[in-house]
Amino acid sequence: MRAHLAEFLGTFALVFAGCGAIAVGRLEPTGIAMAFGLAIAVAIYGLGHISGAHFNPAVSVGFALGRHFPWARVATYSLVQVAGAIAGAGLLRWTLGDVPLGVTRSSVGVPAAIAWEVVLTALLMLVITAVATDTRAVGQAAALAIGGTVALAALVGGPVTGASLNPARSIGPALVSGDLRDLWIYLAGPVIGAAAGSLLYAFLRDPADRR
Repeated sequence: MRAHLAEFLGTFALVFAGCGAIAVGRLEPTGIAMAFGLAIAVAIYGLGHISGAHFNPAVSVGFALGRHFPWARVATYSLVQVAGAIAGAGLLRWTLGDVPLGVTRSSVGVPAAIAWEVVLTALLMLVITAVATDTRAVGQAAALAIGGTVALAALVGGPVTGASLNPARSIGPALVSGDLRDLWIYLAGPVIGAAAGSLLYAFLRDPADRR
């Protein structure tokens, strides 16, 4: 229960702070990207030792595929992550009124949008898997590495797809805003990307160095 509550709180923080940076309407794209990256870093530092700091259904799938997390808990982790995202978006709506909540949108066609989400999420999952599961990686810097990857993805991919990389992050604002257009892109793309990133790192790592 504590792990699930931590996942709820971490995903809530991600959406409230990251999408909040969009909702307040005062930050440039660079500031918004930094807000998402910092939100993830802070959540990992504060809650990672309790739940593993997934805060993303796609990451939970990627960990399970790499045999670092039980499949039986993927569904329950995903449910509380989505609930946290909805709560974060809902609090933004209640406190700020009818402002943009950062609903993810693509400026390119569907195939290209999926490709961007797959590639960016694969990069994120590769970094997460490295710092979280490989003894050769600098685990103490996990929060900075993962937060930096999220910020980098947002800087580069934000203008293209919104750089969701996270089904929960897209579901929360979409449901609260009542705008579900293209939501499936942000469900499929990140899950495929996380699976690819997990499998890629499994191929790259030294078989003798596993834990």
